[in-house]
Parts: sequence; C-alpha cells; structure tokens
Amino acid sequence: MDFDRIKEKLNILADAAKYDVSCSSSGSKRTNTKKGLGDSSGMGICHSYTQDGRCVSLLKILLTNHCIFDCAYCVTRKSNDIKRAAFKVQEVVDLTISFYRRNYIEGLFLSSGIFKSPDHTMERLIRVAKKLREEENFNGYIHLKSIPGASDELMREAGLYADRLSVNIEIPTKSGLKLLAPEKKHEDFMKPMEKVKNEIIQYKSESKLIKSTPKYAPAGQSTQMIVGATGESDRDIMYSSAFFYKNYNMKRVYYSGYVPISNDPRLPALGTQVPMMRENRLYQTDWLMRFYGYDVRELLNNDFQHLEMDIDPKLSYALRNRHLFPVDINKVDKQLLLRVPGIGLKSVSKILQARKFRKLNWEHLRKIGISMNRAKYFITCDAREKELKDVSSENLKQLIIQNSFSKYRKEFNQQLSLF
Repeated sequence: MDFDRIKEKLNILADAAKYDVSCSSSGSKRTNTKKGLGDSSGMGICHSYTQDGRCVSLLKILLTNHCIFDCAYCVTRKSNDIKRAAFKVQEVVDLTISFYRRNYIEGLFLSSGIFKSPDHTMERLIRVAKKLREEENFNGYIHLKSIPGASDELMREAGLYADRLSVNIEIPTKSGLKLLAPEKKHEDFMKPMEKVKNEIIQYKSESKLIKSTPKYAPAGQSTQMIVGATGESDRDIMYSSAFFYKNYNMKRVYYSGYVPISNDPRLPALGTQVPMMRENRLYQTDWLMRFYGYDVRELLNNDFQHLEMDIDPKLSYALRNRHLFPVDINKVDKQLLLRVPGIGLKSVSKILQARKFRKLNWEHLRKIGISMNRAKYFITCDAREKELKDVSSENLKQLIIQNSFSKYRKEFNQQLSLF
C-alpha cells in the first residue's frame, strides 16, 4: 500500500467533504453482536463540535471528488480546476477500521461526487458499508449519502447497511436549482427520499410481526440546504423544510451558509461573508417547529418573510403577538407556556410539576432557571406584575436587547443561545 498516496487522497477528499454539514449521528440503536467492532447504541456516538456546531466525530470523507455535473455552488464541479482523487472501496474500509482502533472516530460519514452515473456511484458507496458490516463485523455508525437518481433497488440495499441515509436537496427551490444546477432535476432528489421513507415504514411494520426483520436505516434520513447562494427568503427555506418533515419523515434538515468558492455572476462574490447568523436563526426556527409546536406559518409568512438577526425567532413571534401575553404562569396551558420567551423545554416541565404543589412567584421561577430578562415581560405570577403594558413592541425589543448579555455579542455572527 502506498501510504503517501493514501495520505494525499485523505487530505483532498476530507477537505472536500467539509462543506457537507449533515453528519449528525443521533438516532441509531445498532448494537454490537458477535464480538464485532464498534457500537452505536446506548449513548450513541461520541460527538465533538466545532464553534459553529458542526460535528467532527466521524471519519468524514468523499469516495471521490470527480463529478460529471457542473453545479455552480459545488467545489467539486467538473469545471473547477482542483486536484482530483478517488479512494478504492477497500481503502475506505481499511481507513475506517484503522481510525476506529486508534480511537480517532466512532463511525463513518461517506459521500461522493457522482462519477460515470448515479447508480455506479451509489453501488460503490454501498460496497464500502457492506464490507464494513459483513467482513469487518463493524457495528459503529455509518452515514451514507444517497445519490440523486439512484435506483430503488440500490436505495433499498443501502438502508440495510447504513444507520442513516441522506439526499442533499442543496437549493431550497426549483427555480434556484434550475439556475445553479441546470443538469439536475428536482424529482431526482425526491425519488430516493420517497423510497427510503417507504422502506422505513415497511420494515418497521414487518418487525412487529417478525422479530428477525433487519433494521432499515434506523437513524432515518436527513437533507441539507445551502443558505445564501440564491435569493430565497427565509420563508422559502423554512417552507421547504416543513414540506420535507411532513412528507418524507425527515429526522433533520441542515442549513449550511454558502461559502463563496468561485467568480460566478449567479453567486455571491468571492469574499462575501458566510451568513452564519442567518444559518443560526434558521436552526432556531427549525427547533421551534420540531419541539415547541409552532406551525411554520406562524413564524414566517407573506407579511414576514425574513427572520430578524438581532433577536431569536421565539422572541420575535412574541413581540409580534403581544395580544397573547402576558400569561399567568400558574394557569396557562403547556402549549402557550412553551411560547414564552426565555422558557425552554426543561423549564416548562419543571413549572408544570411545581405548580401542582403551590402558586409560583418570581423567586421560584428564578430557581427553576428561566431567563428572567425576557420572560418577565410576557408572564404574571403570584406576585406583583412586572410586565410593561404600555411599551411598544419595538421599545420592548430594544429594552430586552440592552439587558441581554452574550459572549457572542462582539462577533454577532456566531451561534447564540437558542432561547
């Protein structure tokens, strides 16, 4: 084996993979059997995150950065003058096992440029996962990137070896995709998503009748959208996300701020700042939709198409709906309690439990741990009222901002506290 060449390939293909942020490994329960290597059950994968929230706990590489397509937003597009490389199937298997034994990684995130054809590429990705499972008895986490346009048969096989599958939609709208990737068709992304969704449902149904039914993509499927490459509004992006969550049972939708990589009149110019704050606000909105019971139309609509950058979407919603507040912390139902700025999921559970025994006052709420500098303007409790009834929403917003403290205030483009 030419170790220098392997190292060179690893440098090239690991660097090319950094633009894909959809590498979370949560949700899998694949247990170790027959004294094999790795285990993605129990606590799951040991995550490590960069400052902007990206997971770095997996061996994250491309099988190859050769590609037959010329998508304007992609660093591996065929017209880009970059070093090209391709791993052999066995090389990826050996790297994964070697890195795992050295305790560098807990799993594999494998994507690829599309070479020759979607089916040819998908088949090679599957061969890597199959070898790891059957020949190396590897039970660690495997995330395979589904190739748009791959056949149903290959998508079915992929889910039998991978813990999670993902098809990156990349551009949120059909018009944006047509502008930046005219060789691709929107339906090519939808077809493998539909297949994976149906297979997951089928295998879960069969497992209730036959215990020996193998698991199919136990961590589900995910997708990714590029933020800021085209002119889509936040409303366009989040409506697309809501569509995927509802129709394809997505576990996660990831949002990746566009990194300018080329001089192309269709794209932001080189040197344009990556929209990290916007990316963060989209994740917060996504969180509200998935865990706080918000409908996307409440957060973004025709009259409010862009998220505010200086405040989080939960506070923004409350300021735009002052008629719903203040609420009595000792009487309000869970759904509306979840909409109070400064009160998170854990705090809601504590409040609901505590008020069974007594009426809560400001001191109780402080001990529970809610963010008083926000919440106090939207609630009442068993004490003197502190809300400001006659203050306009804009003035209240400025008051809250002035009294908020964040270690990211200077940068103002990094991850902030969710609520």
